[in-house]
Amino acid sequence: MVKYVTKLRKEMDDAIDRIESSDSNILKKSLEASHVLAEAFDQLKTFFLSYKFMDEEEEINFFKEIKPKICYRLIYYRKLYNIEMNRPVAGTCRQKEYLCGELDSINKYTNKRLDFIRYYRSGATHLDSLYFLRGKMDNEQYLETFYYELDPNFSTNCDFIVAKILANDILQAYLMQELSLLDNKLYLPISHSFPKIKLTWQGTKTELMEQLYSWDSDSTFGDVPLTQLSDYVQNVFNVRLDKNLSRAFSEMKTRNIPAPFLDKLKAALLRRMGRKK
Repeated sequence: MVKYVTKLRKEMDDAIDRIESSDSNILKKSLEASHVLAEAFDQLKTFFLSYKFMDEEEEINFFKEIKPKICYRLIYYRKLYNIEMNRPVAGTCRQKEYLCGELDSINKYTNKRLDFIRYYRSGATHLDSLYFLRGKMDNEQYLETFYYELDPNFSTNCDFIVAKILANDILQAYLMQELSLLDNKLYLPISHSFPKIKLTWQGTKTELMEQLYSWDSDSTFGDVPLTQLSDYVQNVFNVRLDKNLSRAFSEMKTRNIPAPFLDKLKAALLRRMGRKK
């Protein structure tokens, strides 16, 4: 199973990365991502129905870890699509009210399930057999699921709830970022936003990414979301960066020398000061 799931997730992640790095708007991206993830989920289910678990531990792991971590992204993109589809077109106040309403819905869901959420986030395992084994269905829990979950052979009491919790985590971050953008005080009036003549970044995009993350890590521009800072930097330096910022950062972390450009800048400055040959 591990080999199959690893391959499926890699294919799924690659497809999502391509969608996220495209120039499409948020509605198109979320819809395309939903289709990709729905197909992956169907493939997982088809594989699962022909697979026999070695023991209860493997079954618990599937429903506690594997299935929710594929399912939650499908929940996230579908919910994101619906949020943006129904979002007011104009009026900052109306948009803020709408987004705050979505945040309230997430908080209400969380508050109703605090005991289970504490259990899950704490890493506890003593109730796993009740929560993540089939054949112990709680009807109240069961009614929360969506159509993928109608098959009791492919569902437990809480695997969907775990997926929903994970989806809500990233939805909450998205909503907070959108509210921050609406409250944005970073940009000056249009007539004074940028110099009349833009200076174009002459280094590589990877080098600018190092700068971007160093500024964000040090809060050089204050409490500004990374995506907002990225948009600003791209405008100022007349360059387009990879839209998948987290992927770019992950690649930076795996390099043998994590920040070669910053090292190069430091060396150049020290030479200019006469502190280094």
